[in-house]
Amino acid sequence: MSKLILHLSLLFITLNIFAQEKITVSGQLFDTETKIPLSFANVAVHTFANNVLVTGAITDVDGRFEIQEVPLGKYEIYFSFIGYTGVQRTLIAGGLNTIFDLGKIELEPTAETLTEVEVIGKEATTNSDLNKKSFSLDDNIAQSGGSVLDAMKTMPGVAFDQDGKVVLRGSDKVVVLIDGKQSSLTGFGNQKGLGNIPASNIEKIEIINNPSAKYDANGFAGIINIIYKKEKQDGLNGDVGLSFGLGALGKRKSDTKTNLGSFSSNPKLVPSINLNYKIDKLNYFLQSEFIVQEALPNNEFTTRDYDDGRNIISQVPENRKQFRSIINGGIDYELDDSNSFTFSGLYDREKHIDTSQVAFINSDNDVRNRFYTWREEEVTRYLNASANYRHKFEQAGHTISANIQYTQGLEDETYSLNDSSAVRIGKDRTNIRAIENTTSVSTDYVRPLKNGRVELGAKLRIRRLPVEYTITPGNNSIIYPGLGTFSDWGENLYAGYVNYLLENEKYDIEAGLRAEQTDVFYDLDPNNNYYPNNDDYEYFELFPSIRFTYKLKGNNKLSLFYNRRVDRPGEPELRIFPKYDDPELLKVGNPYLRPQFTDAFELAHKYSWGTGSIFSALYHRLIKDQYMRIFSIDNSNPEYDIVNRIYQNTGSATNTGVELLFSQDITNTFKIAASINGYMNTINTFQGNLLFPFERPFYIDESTDEAWDAKITSEFKLPGELAAQITGVYYSDKNIPQGEQLARSSVDLGLKKTLWKNKGEMTLAATDIFNTFGIRQEVEGEGFTAQYENFYETQIIRAGFKYRF
Repeated sequence: MSKLILHLSLLFITLNIFAQEKITVSGQLFDTETKIPLSFANVAVHTFANNVLVTGAITDVDGRFEIQEVPLGKYEIYFSFIGYTGVQRTLIAGGLNTIFDLGKIELEPTAETLTEVEVIGKEATTNSDLNKKSFSLDDNIAQSGGSVLDAMKTMPGVAFDQDGKVVLRGSDKVVVLIDGKQSSLTGFGNQKGLGNIPASNIEKIEIINNPSAKYDANGFAGIINIIYKKEKQDGLNGDVGLSFGLGALGKRKSDTKTNLGSFSSNPKLVPSINLNYKIDKLNYFLQSEFIVQEALPNNEFTTRDYDDGRNIISQVPENRKQFRSIINGGIDYELDDSNSFTFSGLYDREKHIDTSQVAFINSDNDVRNRFYTWREEEVTRYLNASANYRHKFEQAGHTISANIQYTQGLEDETYSLNDSSAVRIGKDRTNIRAIENTTSVSTDYVRPLKNGRVELGAKLRIRRLPVEYTITPGNNSIIYPGLGTFSDWGENLYAGYVNYLLENEKYDIEAGLRAEQTDVFYDLDPNNNYYPNNDDYEYFELFPSIRFTYKLKGNNKLSLFYNRRVDRPGEPELRIFPKYDDPELLKVGNPYLRPQFTDAFELAHKYSWGTGSIFSALYHRLIKDQYMRIFSIDNSNPEYDIVNRIYQNTGSATNTGVELLFSQDITNTFKIAASINGYMNTINTFQGNLLFPFERPFYIDESTDEAWDAKITSEFKLPGELAAQITGVYYSDKNIPQGEQLARSSVDLGLKKTLWKNKGEMTLAATDIFNTFGIRQEVEGEGFTAQYENFYETQIIRAGFKYRF
């Protein structure tokens, strides 16, 4: 507790507050006796408290009305027409359902009145609702000019593992969406690409911890939705920006004895442009970012202590020179008031060259046993193309839409290894070329009701991922022989869902059911010596989701959630070809992995007041057949030991935690907020067999560990159109398979100056000021212990400029 208080007192951070959402109210007026629509009748919206007119409308020739842009609140709606007795409805709109269809409203020519009906909705005006939290990147000053991964650093419950994956509430099983859809840019089950997406053209990021049945069932930890900017003002508008930075300003640990060492003071240049042009029925949009930089995405120090007394130290720095371009654009076409189309595409290409010199040093006598130089040249390319059709019925919010999407992800990676040591003199070269093709077709139907809405949908997704592997071995090659030269993986998914929302004054219920049939195959080269058979399987699963919300007095509500979800291993977890950036610490997949299933429960509470709010959640997850990397020695080479890191299913586990979010406007110029996520991971005892590179058992002892992360932000408005932000993050020690990950922290600072009546802004941001955010792990394997430290580039200073027009 003293450590917690100490870190909370040092860290300051803010949760972004969104502007209050608006609602739409619609309906249709009839004569109660003749059933004839009442044209040109009056509809008036008054405040409930003091009966002041807010807005209104006149019904059309069919008796229909639609009132938009009504602020959240409680209202009396009056319906009147000459010769008829007026009626009224009570509307309580908090935002949970932003479109209200009051249905058929009948006016009588007599003096009788209708019974009062109440329509209720509730949604938080802050960005931390019970089922979704949203964060505007315009207010992310301390991480300005960085990537999406940098922007997510201060979001509650979000962390990152040693592979660059997003960890949400203690789990890396997270789905990342781009504008609500999965894409090749972030991959399916692989979030490493987030570190290369500039945040400059991103409008907001949503965290959905308890998604409804309309979302795909994968990702038990939740969904992160990245939403690009898209204006719809008439004419030409947008912004241009430029960011310059320097990274890896200081070294956390001295480099080992090589000529190259690790890059430092790495320059970065990121120009960006966001354009939108609307004329008549057409809306054109375009966003583009470019990255030119030197970087240090990994800087891995490893100390291995073997049971036979040997102690080996090594360092693998990825000294990177990188160029990346991202272009995202499309057209919105409003055919008429009821039908619209959107055609969009994304092109992303990156080329980087990584170089490193790696020495394996005996720490007992400081003798360099092995030394090699490696060079990685990699080209990645991502393509997304989609067409969406949307039909709006006369009833507001009543829609049907269809979407077809094609995505392609290319990875072309070449490793060149030049070994010059007492053990061997030789050169090796490997090339992996993988192209992931995904086609999906989906349709969704939404119909608002008097007390909620109903949603229906279906989806077909076809994925194919062939991999070609080319080996050019040298003398005494360190590359495993007999891997084969290709693999082919594929997945077909057929899904349908129904989701129903019922709203009441005292409670809300949302219940849904998603059904998914999944067919999977993995074909291996017959020349592969390690896995004797191809793999194929299929499974049909039902994924229910339930949410019950009870509304207490005032802005005070309590929700109970249940979700069943699945995490399917992707190609990176299945790939049979090892990664040779460190030939003595090889990372390799497992083609026989199976999905893991999770049952998740959550109890959440939210209380808000005029200047702040507090949110709390208690969650529990039951995980079956979880998969993770296992450390194991391959001692088949008499010259040196190879430690394999292989994906395996490892039995059952649980994840239990509590999350707290607090925000408060102290004054008009000072905001402060904090979040803390404490959780307990329990990994149960498990025994299994590794097949690569030879069959041998592995063991996992039962372990239970408590961990927590805390994030605090403060934001100041200073004289002269100047704003400042200080953010702080602390991750405690936590257990991992076969060991422990040690605590780490970061303090970031940002300044923003507004110019030319909000048309321009200048930013200065410094992340990880004290250079304490590197990852450190302690691992105990069969026959060895290891200390793994990845002091990658976390300390960066950026200056940026943006101009809006």
